[in-house]
Amino acid sequence: MEYNLNSLNDEQIKALKETEGAVLVTAGAGSGKTRLLTHRIAYLIKECGVSPYNILAITFTNKATKEMQERVADMVEGANKVWISTFHSMCVRILRQDIYRLSPYNKNFTIFSESDSDKAIKKILDELNYKDDKFKKVFISQLSNFKNSGQALNDYLLTHSCEFNMQEIGKAIVMYDDYLKKNNALDFDDLLIKTIELFKKFPEVLEYYSNRFRYILVDEFQDTNTVQYQLVKMLASAYGNVFVVGDEDQCIYSWRGANFENIFKFKKDFPNVKVFKLERNYRSTAPILQIANNVIKNNSTRLDKKMWTEKTEGEQPVLYNAYDERDEALYVAQNIEKLIAAQNYKYDDFAVLMRMNALSRNLEEAFLSYNIPHRIYGGFKFYERVEIKNLIAYLRIFVNPKDDISFIRIINFPKRGIGDGTIAKLEEISGEKSLIERLLSDEFKNNLLYKKFEDFIKIYKEISGNNYKKLSDFVQDVISSFALKLAYNPKDEDDLNKILNIEQFVSSVKDFESLNPDADLGQFLEMITLSSDTDEIGQGGAVTIATVHAVKGLEFKVVFVIGLEEGVFPISRAFNSNHELEEERRLMYVALTRAEERLYLTHCTKRYLYSSRQYQMPSRFCKELGLNSFSNIKPKFEAKPKMSENDKVQQMLKQVFKKEEKEHKDVSIYKVGQKVSHPRFGDGQIVEISDDGLVGDIIFEDFGKKSLMLELAPLEIL
Repeated sequence: MEYNLNSLNDEQIKALKETEGAVLVTAGAGSGKTRLLTHRIAYLIKECGVSPYNILAITFTNKATKEMQERVADMVEGANKVWISTFHSMCVRILRQDIYRLSPYNKNFTIFSESDSDKAIKKILDELNYKDDKFKKVFISQLSNFKNSGQALNDYLLTHSCEFNMQEIGKAIVMYDDYLKKNNALDFDDLLIKTIELFKKFPEVLEYYSNRFRYILVDEFQDTNTVQYQLVKMLASAYGNVFVVGDEDQCIYSWRGANFENIFKFKKDFPNVKVFKLERNYRSTAPILQIANNVIKNNSTRLDKKMWTEKTEGEQPVLYNAYDERDEALYVAQNIEKLIAAQNYKYDDFAVLMRMNALSRNLEEAFLSYNIPHRIYGGFKFYERVEIKNLIAYLRIFVNPKDDISFIRIINFPKRGIGDGTIAKLEEISGEKSLIERLLSDEFKNNLLYKKFEDFIKIYKEISGNNYKKLSDFVQDVISSFALKLAYNPKDEDDLNKILNIEQFVSSVKDFESLNPDADLGQFLEMITLSSDTDEIGQGGAVTIATVHAVKGLEFKVVFVIGLEEGVFPISRAFNSNHELEEERRLMYVALTRAEERLYLTHCTKRYLYSSRQYQMPSRFCKELGLNSFSNIKPKFEAKPKMSENDKVQQMLKQVFKKEEKEHKDVSIYKVGQKVSHPRFGDGQIVEISDDGLVGDIIFEDFGKKSLMLELAPLEIL
């Protein structure tokens, strides 16, 4: 994108040219806020003579960061000197430089993923003899709430003193924090909290950054939590030139601390705030915007605005009343096929959005039957696969030898005959040292445990002592020296996939080093830890199936929003809370405004959910839309032929799925222990069937355990 102020509308230009002081832009969905933000950065550099070094832009997703970096690079020289990053990436960058001031941390700290934190929490709660899931769930929730509250621990415990077992919760929080310190590790929340702690304890560090960043821009400001807002205020303390863009109608993350009231606080906390409204939508057609406005106007906690567009023509949104989830899935699949055949859409032009991931199963079956390429977001990320997590753990212990979580994960992989008892003995003699530090100490050579760890110690020392010119050479040496591939049998299909995944990981390392020739292993690990599977949504020639939360900030030519029923969307817990109901309505607004050209909405008369089939009431949002629903009308067309080896199988499956709703398959033919075959998943065995006989858990040889609707799944009994 070239720098061109003529590409902005009058209201955008007014906001852009207010360069001094605090500016609040309330930017509705699709109103061109990224264009405004990137042009403002270019304007500061080109027209105002501001050094790129003095500009900070904060986004909320890696994808938004990358897009902004690319756009600014096309507009001005020296764009690489502008700090454009997410809150977490920004804090990592600051902490790598100065965390050594916060003893006992050093710059090589590990960033704990959710699974790492979960292991640490389990260890702490075991020590406290709390082994039930209820206490663990409460603790995880309280830990997150505490870290996002911005309060000191004692103040937080006092505020919540009437809640469940807060004295023990407080003790566990202290133990968890101590465990992270011993491991030289931070979890995601700590990245923000430790940065604030650093600024408070060492004012000279804050002074350096607040003086450096003369101009600060914040995207998606409505999604900031208390801690993030505090960071913005601290960084803006020297100059006060802070430009925030947000839309309270799109605040959908309150469950993780986001507070759209920061928009109202901003007007109080910064003097003489200038406010601008962006109400013109460049994304959606007028019929789509009309129903979005119809829904969101029912919220009372919002600034008054109404989105409009010059795209006055367009298809009317459709509200379809499906008989059940099977009919709903077929309706979506058939309409995608129809639109691709008749309108020349591509598969990645489509998104199917839902309130909860549990609704995706029937869609997957229907898409398989029509051979529609698709990707479900919210499952395992590539970097969360077991074989990849093992490899990452090996790499992490070379960056941070204090990382006991990673060490314990890999010390008996591949098998070395080192069990929990041996680890417990090693922990007993390690004291204040980490487990690897104890292994590498001179006195450990005289310990009876030494023989158990001798081979590992030898390889670790050899690799640590080598001077690798390329990051990928180091990674490949770790893989070969520790024989990670040899732990798998290439003749076994599942193991072969794991070997291929390891090779794919090496390929990703090579891609990273080609783009970042000066980067080290720590920076690579940081990149993958902060990555998200949603960064790639909308790419790869496949239909996107995702929750509404996952597609915030994205857009698609055609959108299906499914499951518009009371208790599903809005979710049941919102029934007794106006605050939560308004958030559900904002979530609905976000879903509607992802659509550019066509919008389809569905609700079911009956749905199998929570282990039973129940009649469903249409969502209250259906009435607010202002649309009339229709049912039992199937698109009349012939699906375009597929050039596939499985044509005959696919045709057979289509016939199965096109049967009338009343012609249900007899599921009583399926029994636990039976061997079955599935066109996509191959051969498997039924290991469990739900009490009502509708859902079967099947372990497939190549795909592991899958839960399938027996009435819907195209299974053949072997």
